[in-house]
Amino acid sequence: MAKFSQGQMIVLKSNRSVEGAVIAVLEGSSETRYQVFTNSLGMQTYYESQIEAKELEESIEEVDGKRFHAGLTASLIRNPSLSSLYSLNTARIDLIPHQFRPVLKFIRSDRPRLLIADGVGVGKTIEAGLILKELEARRNINSVLIICPRPLITERKWEKEMKRFDEEFVAVDGEKLRYCINELYMEGEWPSNSNKVVMPYSLFDKNNIYGVENGRRDQRGLMNVDPPKFDLVIVDEAHHIRNTDTFAYKAVSRFVDNAEAVLFLTATPVQLEYDDLFVLLNLLRPDYVIDKNAFHEMAEPNLFINQAAMLVRGRGTGWQKEALEQINQACNTSWGRKVYTGNPEVARIKELLESTSISHEDTVQLISDIEGLHTFSNIISRTRRRDIGEFTVRDPHTVTVDFTPAQRELHDTILQITHEMLSQIHSTDNTKFMMTTIRRQTASCLFGLVPLLKDMLFKHVFELMEEEDFLDSLLEDGKDDSLLMRDRINQIIELAEKLPKDDPKFDAMLKVVKEKQATQQQKIMIFSSFRHTLSYLYEKLVDAGFRVGMIHGGVSDNDRLLLRERFDPSITNPEDKNALDIMLFSEVGTEGLDYQFCDCMINYDLPWNPMRVEQRIGRIDRTGQKSPKVNIYNLITPNTVDADIYERCLMRVGVFQASVGDCEEILGEVTKELKDIASDFEMSEEDRRKKLQQMTDNKVRFIKEQEELEEKQRDLFGIRVSKDAFDKELEEATNFWLSSEMIQNLIVEFLSEILGKDSEFILGEKEIKTLRLSQEARTILLDDLKRHKYKKNEIHRNYEKFLKGADQFWTITFDVESSKSNKDAQLITLTHPLVKQAADYLQSKGKHVTKLTVKTDRFTPGEYPFAVYQWKMVGDKTDIDIKTISENEDLNQILFELLKDSKPADHTANVDSSAWERIEAIHHDIWEGELAEHKRKTLERIKYKEASLYTSHSARVGALKDQLKNAKNDVSIKLTEGKLNVALADYERHFAELQQAKEEADILFELLAYGILQIET
Repeated sequence: MAKFSQGQMIVLKSNRSVEGAVIAVLEGSSETRYQVFTNSLGMQTYYESQIEAKELEESIEEVDGKRFHAGLTASLIRNPSLSSLYSLNTARIDLIPHQFRPVLKFIRSDRPRLLIADGVGVGKTIEAGLILKELEARRNINSVLIICPRPLITERKWEKEMKRFDEEFVAVDGEKLRYCINELYMEGEWPSNSNKVVMPYSLFDKNNIYGVENGRRDQRGLMNVDPPKFDLVIVDEAHHIRNTDTFAYKAVSRFVDNAEAVLFLTATPVQLEYDDLFVLLNLLRPDYVIDKNAFHEMAEPNLFINQAAMLVRGRGTGWQKEALEQINQACNTSWGRKVYTGNPEVARIKELLESTSISHEDTVQLISDIEGLHTFSNIISRTRRRDIGEFTVRDPHTVTVDFTPAQRELHDTILQITHEMLSQIHSTDNTKFMMTTIRRQTASCLFGLVPLLKDMLFKHVFELMEEEDFLDSLLEDGKDDSLLMRDRINQIIELAEKLPKDDPKFDAMLKVVKEKQATQQQKIMIFSSFRHTLSYLYEKLVDAGFRVGMIHGGVSDNDRLLLRERFDPSITNPEDKNALDIMLFSEVGTEGLDYQFCDCMINYDLPWNPMRVEQRIGRIDRTGQKSPKVNIYNLITPNTVDADIYERCLMRVGVFQASVGDCEEILGEVTKELKDIASDFEMSEEDRRKKLQQMTDNKVRFIKEQEELEEKQRDLFGIRVSKDAFDKELEEATNFWLSSEMIQNLIVEFLSEILGKDSEFILGEKEIKTLRLSQEARTILLDDLKRHKYKKNEIHRNYEKFLKGADQFWTITFDVESSKSNKDAQLITLTHPLVKQAADYLQSKGKHVTKLTVKTDRFTPGEYPFAVYQWKMVGDKTDIDIKTISENEDLNQILFELLKDSKPADHTANVDSSAWERIEAIHHDIWEGELAEHKRKTLERIKYKEASLYTSHSARVGALKDQLKNAKNDVSIKLTEGKLNVALADYERHFAELQQAKEEADILFELLAYGILQIET
């Protein structure tokens, strides 16, 4: 007779780590054999003498309150919930509520794809970083591609910003891209050593897209190899791909079509009239935004959806009836008739609005359900500066300073000479640019003119200006012209060198500086577009006894950061002899650096580009600025071209009064027209002023029309959310059990348990702490770390280096604010490998029981047994919920909240097994009822999704087949065929997922702990 029965758990005598369940008993031979499904070796066959029964003891382990809390935290880390944010406090950034809205949209969307169309300065880059950290906390993200314009590569913007999230990215050049394409061809995979890269649009040319046929040395293109698959693709300044005929669009399409998750970032106005928006959404979600007609139809119901949501929020007289009318109107639009008919969510909303009374809880859910009908809210996130309020008040001051008679004479003579030069030589873009530069330097600072002209003679073009708007080849147009220009430039130098040293413009600036230095807030930023102006001001201010620093394009990154630290009062005490009170900057000098601790700036001269003025002001008018207003001083000399541009354009556009970042495209046109007008040396001063006035009138009117249009169409593309709602949304998504305090508790409990000692491993009462681990302890942690396949990034490498090293001390912090000013401290967050180790290790190996006490007036004093379960809802979407259950139905409503405030009880818990049995019976009844409801709703949703999927797929395939018929060349045919294959694969995959979800709909549960809660008043 067989010793073991089918289903019985056994262990292998020779290796007790191998265990499993008996699948079949094979009798009849000399010794009974057993087929066993093992935990590590799969299906195996053993003789009876090789195995023995596994002892299954349901142990009950009593734990204290801190270990109980750590267990809850560990469980939520292992099984992320959709209702909680996991990216909070994971980076060295300020916590700004509105920047988490795209994160919540992204994780709750049916597909991880989102267009972030925020206004300038709102923080799109930070939002992208937060989404990356959120994804990392939820699953392994091994490969990320960022595509952006080349200037952002040059300035290393993305590399620097991602370092704040402890992420390392490297830039890809042409050679590296060709290497990656070749690896795709040879190995079928993107090379693992290029898993986190930043790539410029400029690399996407014909050769890199379609390859080059060159005999044996053929170069493959992106279209000739297996499509690269990234976990996340971020496309910055996505309006660069608005033209579908460009190589950039084709390359980005190749990456996006095959990515797991995609983010588009753009400042493109969110308006129906723009085809740009359709192109982006069609590329982002071709399964959803199929063609232009569908795109316009999709917008129709949204006005009614927004109005219904506002009515429910207000709960005014007759709100249910009015909200129902709005829902019915949404259903009667062409899109509503196609999509809302048969939608179970719409049916439930109508049913609830028709009921006699609606509870507060139902109202909250109703608002969420109505907003869920908004056709674009799940794929577009749009936050404008005016939605969140200005960061501070801008207070502009015009400081008018006339030339001295000698300066005026020199100024006019220089203009005359430059005019004569252009009339005598062959005029090119180069010569016009040079004359314009001389003219602007003359208006900026006459005392910087001589060194600038000498640089021109020696072709030091790179030092002429500190703006990007320059050409790099001057005086190359012909020998005769070059000699003539040199003679005239020398003539100007001779005149300029005779100029008297008195300088009323500097004196006017000095007056502002002295007044500011007499206040408590002494920091001043001074801007100029010219390096020679900066050098002149630096020498004069130092001679006047001020503590001054200077940053321009020629200053190294290390020196920039050092100067910034000396200027920042939070890093260098103003009383310190090394502190700086005044910083001189060019446009390049402040790129990527924030100076919100300063509230005063002086524009010694002004760029002809309104967006560059905005960028200057944006260094101090930004999140974190503590002063109620920032003072902006503009030094203007009358009867110069700069004065005309300032008065007739920059002031009227409003750049000094408020942020104009939302009008970036229009201001780009302003900049181009400004340059054309100002560089026309044939135009009289009067004509130039008229042209400037006329151009500005047109653009200001257009800006206002655009703002009005976007305000009107705002409801079409997003849910109206007040500034207070940003805070409320963040508060609801903040999980107490994932706070920095609970993370620290998790680590303390983990170290005590895995190291088996009562020692204190984390030292320090303040936020900056020391982790102290012996060699033995570090070895234990290292061995455990090796068993896991965590993502290898900079954080992981630093942690591993500490565990392998000889130093037993490691500086750490759980506090984001402290980590900003202590760069050497390791920030321990949810995505840190130490935290993941702890969460994996602290899984319940038996039944935990704890005794807790809480003081509250919300419930009757007494002792209440309870149990904590984790539910995993499985179906067409997966979510996690924590259920706390006692024998008292009223207590169950507030029990989870009470546990947050609970403390360890002084005495041990008296375990009453009958109490746990009663609670388990109650849990079963609750689970059974909710499971039936969960399955019903899941099947309803899937039935609707199947019909919707078939309809959208048919339309998508039909549109692509039409494109294929009209394709005019092999390139278009190949691209369209690729999209058709993707569409077919998408449909098959999503349909299979729906079938699987139908079969697997369930609520899986895990008992996390038992407890006794002692309630005291």
